[in-house]
Amino acid sequence: MDAAVLCSGGKDSALAALLLDDFFDVTLVTATFGVTDDVQHARATAEALGFPFATLDLERGVAAEAVDRMIEDSFPRNGIQSVHEHAVEAAAADGRWDVIADGTRRDDRVPTIDRPLAQSIEDRFGVSYLAPLAGIGRDAIDAMAEKRLRVETGPSERIAKSDYESELRVLIAEREGEAVVSEIFPDHTQSRVTGRVD
Repeated sequence: MDAAVLCSGGKDSALAALLLDDFFDVTLVTATFGVTDDVQHARATAEALGFPFATLDLERGVAAEAVDRMIEDSFPRNGIQSVHEHAVEAAAADGRWDVIADGTRRDDRVPTIDRPLAQSIEDRFGVSYLAPLAGIGRDAIDAMAEKRLRVETGPSERIAKSDYESELRVLIAEREGEAVVSEIFPDHTQSRVTGRVD
């Protein structure tokens, strides 16, 4: 069976792919609005890990709605959530994969796919949705990543990654300016996988 693991290039999606690799033919898939060329970072991660890579084009209107929501909320949570839900549904509707997975963890507030939405996606598109890290906490994930992955970490705005946030930051900056981006996104750490531990 073919599995798409939604991939930002970070440790969570990389770990999800490693966990699924014994059971499925895994492709790392980065969803993009085409705003930046940041997909190259996830492509490099896929190559470093030895996985095939694909992109999934998302509707620009979804990005515009997410930006509106984040500006209204002065916080990214609801906008990021709506983009992730759209990405999972778009991957399921694409038809290339039997399984759609992501790197969402037990402790994540956002993004997540709740049970009713997962079941709806499975029923509507005839795929399986998996969140292999859903029962695993941050400390365990960090220990797993340290054992299997070479990971670069740092402030979100400085780590070369391919997540939704990167493109949404650009769209907000174009519309409202960099100061608003800083107001909306709290300081947080991100990761990017650069290879496997030998």
